[in-house]
Amino acid sequence: MTPPPGRAPHDDEPDSYLPGHGDRGYQVLHYDLELDYRVDANHLTGRARIAIRTLVPRSDLSLDLVGLRVQKVTVVGRRAIRFSHRAGKLKIWLGREVPAGTELELDVRYAGRPRTLRSQWGEVGWEELTDGVVVASQPSGSPSWFPCNDRPDDKAVYTMRITTDTAYHVVANGTLTDRGSRGGRTCWQFEQEQPMATYLASIHIGRYDEVTLTEEPVLQTAAVPARLRARFDVEFARQPEMMAVFCDLFGPYPFDAYAVVVTDDDLEIPLEAQGLSIFGANHVNARGTYERLIAHELSHQWFGNSLTVARWRDVWLHEGFACYSEWLWSERSGGRSADALARDHLRRLRALPQDLVVADPGPALMFDDRLYKRGALALHALRLHLGDVPFFEMLRTWVEFHRYGTVTTEDFVEHAMRRGSGVLALLDAWIWRREVPSLPTP
Repeated sequence: MTPPPGRAPHDDEPDSYLPGHGDRGYQVLHYDLELDYRVDANHLTGRARIAIRTLVPRSDLSLDLVGLRVQKVTVVGRRAIRFSHRAGKLKIWLGREVPAGTELELDVRYAGRPRTLRSQWGEVGWEELTDGVVVASQPSGSPSWFPCNDRPDDKAVYTMRITTDTAYHVVANGTLTDRGSRGGRTCWQFEQEQPMATYLASIHIGRYDEVTLTEEPVLQTAAVPARLRARFDVEFARQPEMMAVFCDLFGPYPFDAYAVVVTDDDLEIPLEAQGLSIFGANHVNARGTYERLIAHELSHQWFGNSLTVARWRDVWLHEGFACYSEWLWSERSGGRSADALARDHLRRLRALPQDLVVADPGPALMFDDRLYKRGALALHALRLHLGDVPFFEMLRTWVEFHRYGTVTTEDFVEHAMRRGSGVLALLDAWIWRREVPSLPTP
């Protein structure tokens, strides 16, 4: 199958979960980011060249950028423009209206001391570590470090050049295509050739050793502080096996390589970005405590990064699938079966408040653990209803057809309904009703 292109934003599809983010009047084709970062001063100098295509006639455009000072804005081929930067919005006037389908290149120069952004889900975006940087932007932190059209359904390809002191190791999305040093500073260049949502763009700077886990079926590397290397080797020993299991269950790994970053600081939770995952020092204890989270973050490369929600209310298509991937890994690796885990979590959920709608939880609950577990249970219910062969064939074709695109709950329901009767009623009970239903009889 030929995958469809990423869904372009439209004026009639507002995302009430992140009001004020993004501009639906254009689509980004390419971000070219040139970043110079001074670790000791936490100072970032940036230049963003952004290729766009208008979707409707426009005389102005806006980008999201918070906490950094815009120095200059130009539009290639335009004699004069005006811009303003207020309340996290960089508004650019083009001088005259351009028709839909017009391609433009915006050139934004900016600088300042980047910081995390406060949100109702905690602090997101650019974060200083004790000695380095971690970037974890889900769902709204990308404007903390580059001007962007901050919408999950506006996916683009990226070039990133990051210059910092040579003592530091840099990891970013995509393939490292060039690295050069001069005067005690090193420039690292990465190319992300598969379309990526803004919240998945990420860079990491620290004093890391680079580790190669395996080159099959895809290159898997890690950036790890030297003091944590022995613990890492134990904690992540089964990741190559996880990769093989998920490739078998979901189809080929969707990107060129997979990297893990382990920070020298503790982190509250692990988090994925496109082509990489980030763990804190506290997630590497050499006792296998966090094996399920290693599986969870890896599975997001299929569910969340290759297939990305077009709107945040459908986040169960990321988190429910990743939670179910934990159960599938347990089942495939000699642990408890997915069915046993599902029934345990079903009992626990029934003791909790029944006030969550999985397919539209509302902003406050979209990262609630109940959504993760109920989303996973919806998939297990569907597996019991269809049977293993049709269910896993359905998963693989879902991943294949929407590869590198954006998806909605309605897309998934329509796809699953092609695999058997009774699917609509089953999914309606699991994802649209508040009360937790019963699992089908196998």
